[in-house]
Amino acid sequence: MFSTVKDAFKVKEIRGKIFFTLFVLFVYRLGSYITVPGVNAGALQSLANSGLASILNTFSGGGLSNYSLFAMGVSPYITAQIVVQLLQMDIVPKFVEWSKQGEVGRRKLNQATRWLTIVLGFIQSIGITAGFSALSSIKLVETPGVTSYITIGLILTAGTMFATWLGDMITERGLGNGVSMIIFAGILAQIPGGIVQLWNDQIAGESGSALWEGIGFVAVVVIALLIIVQFVTWVQQAERRLRIQYTRRTTTAPANSYLPLKINVSGVIPVIFAGAFISTPQTILVAFQQAHSGDTWYQILTSIFNLSSGPGITLYTVLIVAFTFFYAFVQVNPEKLAENLQKQGSYITGVRPGRGTQDFVSKLLMRLSTVGSLFLGLISLIPLLASVWFGLSESIGLGGTSLLIVVQIALDVVRQLKGMTTKREYVGFIHEDK
Repeated sequence: MFSTVKDAFKVKEIRGKIFFTLFVLFVYRLGSYITVPGVNAGALQSLANSGLASILNTFSGGGLSNYSLFAMGVSPYITAQIVVQLLQMDIVPKFVEWSKQGEVGRRKLNQATRWLTIVLGFIQSIGITAGFSALSSIKLVETPGVTSYITIGLILTAGTMFATWLGDMITERGLGNGVSMIIFAGILAQIPGGIVQLWNDQIAGESGSALWEGIGFVAVVVIALLIIVQFVTWVQQAERRLRIQYTRRTTTAPANSYLPLKINVSGVIPVIFAGAFISTPQTILVAFQQAHSGDTWYQILTSIFNLSSGPGITLYTVLIVAFTFFYAFVQVNPEKLAENLQKQGSYITGVRPGRGTQDFVSKLLMRLSTVGSLFLGLISLIPLLASVWFGLSESIGLGGTSLLIVVQIALDVVRQLKGMTTKREYVGFIHEDK
């Protein structure tokens, strides 16, 4: 990995992409410290480790703790993506039609996603502002009122759209997927705070046997973290290779060709989707806590969408598993794959072209997604259970989710850098040969 990064810095074009990405991330991190006008961010300190605050902090890179311009992060955009992709499954005919129109259709779907992001961002911003303002012992909004809430909602919605635009800039001119890179940078920025928090919870102020017990516990956490990182890296890089053969031999047809399908086809998108799906109902429930906290329906829903409770952890895991199967077929469309192979005059060894290929790939995706969903669910579940069993803060409990995101995005960036440097070497070889 380090050699790949070193080689990338030697190429001016790639170096420019790296610096551009770092500059955009710096702008985003700078904005996460600019508090929204008319808000007392100190009121949120008592809620810093609550479930909703922890999830939103994951997607906003700590922007919520300062109630900054990017307090919502890219969470509304991710939720909008989920909704639009679900609506493409023969629910909204217009969306289904657009999904089959290639690049033109993708632009239309992206525009619909942006408009839905604005709506969801505005609703979520007002809901969470009103809810937290009612919960905090210190008033979150200095001058509560309809005008204040609408103003704050507009500012936070604008911050979400600006963050999304920054992500698009990274995708077009920088490295990796822009939205994922913003989440990646935000998680890395929270690591020092997490280390300090773990130290304060287990070691600070202790002496004698309690001190050594705390040190031993921290050592076990670090070792477990390293093991999980190694395991996650191994699984995320594992793939099933399908041998491809060509019906006619040409000068451009490779002698040995493979179609690689990752064991975890969906990557970390299901984890991000599940987190966004959990945070939206929590945002709505916060707004009703003051008036309905004693009602049975409110207590049931709070338990279901609380990641420190059994039902909440179960729902979170089930969502990850469900989104893994769903997104695997979004990433690899068996029908389009079979059609593309036929157009190229190629086929999977031992599999009939056309319908046979489609059925084979569909069954293979189901098997791979079963393994991938169990993997994602396990990695996300273990830290949450450890948080409940050992009394750690929920922000540390979400470490499994953060770890999956960080490892996957880091691998994608390294893979992209390696691809660009390899392409550069081939181009240079061809020019020299000429």
